[in-house]
Amino acid sequence: MLEIHQFPCLSDNYGFLLHDPDTGETAAIDTPDGAEYLRQAEAKGWTITQVWNTHWHPDHAGGNKAIVEATGAKVVAPHEVEKLSPIDEVVGNGDTVSLGDWKARVIDVSGHTNGHIAYHIAEADTAFVGDSVFALGCGRMFEGEPEQFWHSLERIRQLPDNTLLYCAHEYTEANAKFALHADPDNAELRLYAGRIEEKRAKGEPTVPTLLSRELITNPFLRADDADIRNRWGGTTPAETFAALRAAKDNF
Repeated sequence: MLEIHQFPCLSDNYGFLLHDPDTGETAAIDTPDGAEYLRQAEAKGWTITQVWNTHWHPDHAGGNKAIVEATGAKVVAPHEVEKLSPIDEVVGNGDTVSLGDWKARVIDVSGHTNGHIAYHIAEADTAFVGDSVFALGCGRMFEGEPEQFWHSLERIRQLPDNTLLYCAHEYTEANAKFALHADPDNAELRLYAGRIEEKRAKGEPTVPTLLSRELITNPFLRADDADIRNRWGGTTPAETFAALRAAKDNF
């Protein structure tokens, strides 16, 4: 069985290590802090053999150099990561990467950055989505356009409902406040927000999140829903998404 080790990193990032016990291979999903990843791997008795980056931002690829120097790991990443460090295998939408016998499909989820990708491991019901989508939120649109970002979210929506989304940050409590503002009549959202508040009060993580729950409660994934569009306007889902994103940026 694929092992997933999640741990806090930097101020609000999560680090993820994937380990295949059959082959001993270990992949680091993004590298916000190379030294912390190496410490976590050592504590588990694992050696990092691969790095899978989702995008180029330093809190996602800034630790590549330290990990490669310590382990000789192979870096798999979208082309944009070359802004920070060398890449051994450039990947994009539709490509497949492997960790032992486990296969991950690469998905274009651009919008936060123009080369942002996610890794979907269908047999493990998991997707590592970086900053494309969060529990009750989505990433800021630093480089992309609304229609581009909306189509990326549509690709995430098309994953199986039981997919666990491993988001890269613990932003959920703040996202819940905006979601309640964006969609105040959503009863499921109110229940979810209450559970999030309880978890955070105990210091518990809200990541990963289940796609089926996000499809009901995350306003950014529901920009084509009649209730959301009536409240936020837009003649297309992309325009409604743009209105939501602009409102969240100034919330």
